[in-house]
Amino acid sequence: MMEMKEALDIGYLLIPLMGGIGVAMIAGPLGAIMIWRRLAYFGDTLSHSGLLGITLALAFHFNVTLGVCAIALMAAFLLLKLQLRLNVASDTLLGLLSYTTLALGLLVLGFMQDIRVDVLGFLYGDILAMGWHDVVGIYVGGGVILISLAFLWQSILRVTIDVDLAKVEGLPVGHIQLAYTFLLAITIAVAIKMVGVLLITGLLLIPAAAARPLSNSPEKMACRASLIGLMAVVIGLMISHTWDLPTGPAIVVVSSGILLLTTLTTKYKPVI
Repeated sequence: MMEMKEALDIGYLLIPLMGGIGVAMIAGPLGAIMIWRRLAYFGDTLSHSGLLGITLALAFHFNVTLGVCAIALMAAFLLLKLQLRLNVASDTLLGLLSYTTLALGLLVLGFMQDIRVDVLGFLYGDILAMGWHDVVGIYVGGGVILISLAFLWQSILRVTIDVDLAKVEGLPVGHIQLAYTFLLAITIAVAIKMVGVLLITGLLLIPAAAARPLSNSPEKMACRASLIGLMAVVIGLMISHTWDLPTGPAIVVVSSGILLLTTLTTKYKPVI
């Protein structure tokens, strides 16, 4: 009887566990590319713009995932235009866009007096509030992302290794970069409910960084990043359940612990 009661006590974790595993599988290869191309600040900019996308979607009553994708892509296009017009460093532009879109999102929230909104849920995630429709969305969107990434993989690697050589070889570098941005925006949109606007880049980057010392090829690093993300989701959920802690931050902290372990116990081997 006690065993049945314990099973019921943790039964509510099945939906977030399935959703978390789906997000981890997508985040692994995309996070690896972010590390190879040094796009951490770019990921922050897209994730911070996600709050503006969420609030505008709620204000105008359309799909939140589409809202996040649309605003993230607009931020990416705006970044490209500003780089051509303003004589400032890329990290300065990324910081400008990142905090401007985050502040705009918070301002829009302030005007939405007639809509009850859980701001902390958006900022830090609420994976326990997932439903089966969210899980289906994650796996459908994740399948599209992974299939698209499989087709683009070799081209992305060639652009990452030497962008000038890729241009000489005739690769459509701009289109490849835009496609990656689009896949990243979709991933951020489906994962924001899990770890929130402020932590989503950590879920992308930290498992990939933890996988780097364990890998001797790009493909192995991408796969192991997904596995490490999966481990972090499972352990983070158990910690959250046992000690009644926020789940999103718990998952990110577990990822950091795994990163520390792999960094201290293995010899660094550069992949790209």
